[in-house]
Amino acid sequence: MTELAARLSAIDDRIADAARLVGRDPGEITRIVVTKFHPASLVRELAALGVRDVGENRQQELSGKTAELGDLDVRWHFIGQAQTNKASAIRRSADAVHSVDRDRLADALHRAADGDDVLDVTVQVNLTDDPGRGGVAPADVRSLAEHVLTLPTLRLRGVMAVAPLDEEPAAAFARLRDISDQVREVEPTADWISAGMTGDFVEAIAAGATHLRIGSAITGPRPDRG
Repeated sequence: MTELAARLSAIDDRIADAARLVGRDPGEITRIVVTKFHPASLVRELAALGVRDVGENRQQELSGKTAELGDLDVRWHFIGQAQTNKASAIRRSADAVHSVDRDRLADALHRAADGDDVLDVTVQVNLTDDPGRGGVAPADVRSLAEHVLTLPTLRLRGVMAVAPLDEEPAAAFARLRDISDQVREVEPTADWISAGMTGDFVEAIAAGATHLRIGSAITGPRPDRG
């Protein structure tokens, strides 16, 4: 627990420094701790340290951990690629889904609504030239955003992306910021920019990121799944 607290504090200090360096209030940035492959017990330790936003990449882990940790006051973010046939399970467990990248997935999440429950979503943007990567092409972001707005059980919150490995993060995140501006022309309140991980969150903050997705720098090495 002491080591975990030290890693968490060190990252939070770096986030605050990066924000102040570009004239931003650190309080406007949400730090999401990604606990992929770690046990539910680690999430409980994080919550005891004040963590309120937790991210998962896989539906099975998300469902399992939320079922086990229902007593915790944490907000669950699904940040992985989602299959439409798992949309219902994701919706039952997630407070926010960052990886909506096609109309069919948005529709599936909408159909899985329970009553008048509203789910926060962001449109995932593919910043690479590889169509096989997750995310919608930049040219199609506006169309997808407009589609999400037709679904009353989804709340469009903004955009999400992963910086390409073969490009400077600052340049990639600057493009994402421009795309965010386009989305806010469609929905002015959709001001989330979910960007930045352990290796590039400083550049993401400089480009206006509001939500950072940080894993092993806080949680430590991922356990062996074998």
